[in-house]
Amino acid sequence: MHHFSQLDAETRQRLFLHEPDRFDRDSAPEVLSAALGATLYSPATRPQLLQDIRKQAARGVVSMVLCLEDAIDDGEVAAAEANIVTQMAQLDALAAAGDPAAENWPLLFLRVRNAEQITDLADRLGPALRLLSGFVLPKFTEDSGLPFLEALTAVRARTGLRLFAMPVLESPELAHLETRAGTLSGIARVLEKYREQVLAVRLGVTDLSSAYGLRRPPELTAYDVQLVASVIGDVVNVLGRSDGSGFTITGPVWEYFPVQERKFKPQLRNSPFAGTEPPTEGVRRRLIAHDLDGLIREIELDRANGLLGKTCIHPSHVPAVHALSVATHEEWSDAADILHQDRTGGGVLRSAYTNKMNEVKPHRAWARRVMLRASVFGVAREDVTFAELLAACLCP
Repeated sequence: MHHFSQLDAETRQRLFLHEPDRFDRDSAPEVLSAALGATLYSPATRPQLLQDIRKQAARGVVSMVLCLEDAIDDGEVAAAEANIVTQMAQLDALAAAGDPAAENWPLLFLRVRNAEQITDLADRLGPALRLLSGFVLPKFTEDSGLPFLEALTAVRARTGLRLFAMPVLESPELAHLETRAGTLSGIARVLEKYREQVLAVRLGVTDLSSAYGLRRPPELTAYDVQLVASVIGDVVNVLGRSDGSGFTITGPVWEYFPVQERKFKPQLRNSPFAGTEPPTEGVRRRLIAHDLDGLIREIELDRANGLLGKTCIHPSHVPAVHALSVATHEEWSDAADILHQDRTGGGVLRSAYTNKMNEVKPHRAWARRVMLRASVFGVAREDVTFAELLAACLCP
């Protein structure tokens, strides 16, 4: 699979200086964690789950979570488990029959409620377990997380499958100041012990906000809510370091989506501002009119704060996350110059764009992160903007 596979070859060639690299479920963990992008959540109760997976893959989704936890009612768990088993078996049958679309199916994860579900579902899924990339572990702390990871270790050993864990940090102990440091230290200990199993760490900002009865409005990002922003900063401080001890940390969910989504696409093709301003500016203003500006600002702040990828609850969020994940020509040029100079002795050099200083040693880790992101999301051409990438995704 590869990002932007839903676009035709001519469009990709027009947009990208370097197109995204291909990857698959067997790629290196650092590649997969960077490639997660917009991870789309779907309730495990959906009767057309198989069709949903295939449809979203055709739209460019590369990672999905089938949720057995907060997305469904407590009384629906048994039916949701049965639905997962049935639909995954059907998906496995399609793969075994050589479905040509199978190579672009997303990385699939199950969000479970308890450790026993990992073991039970692994048994019930049978051969279809091979289609899973792992499990999402809710409300993760050192004490609650250890049984999850032990169960996953046992399933990996028994099946020989490389299944990953994605812990979600969302517990009240993390939100509360007096217990946060100890909670984070404990999480760091258990994640280090099971490092090879951990693909990425996810942030559950909705649950963190609920500890204080908060919900951010669409005009504000998670970083405008100081209680939430302080938790994100502390999580990155402890678990997102670039010294080899860190993990990929993904951005929090954006809860809002356009009401008139289907009306949005033709308006991009026929911007009301055409003839009076550049088309991309018309796209940008139309986005703002449809309440996606908050999402866009939050994605930019995610990146600035060390997060990569995002939890998504609506397909309309996916194009924005992926378009903003593409490395700009300027980012890529700076990163390439820094890493080249690093090989020849370090120092300071002026950016090729002549607008900044690139200091090799302090910027080395940043440059490596840019290059990893560029490999999975591609590098935009010099004259291609975010708005053009987004417009192409929304109007293929």
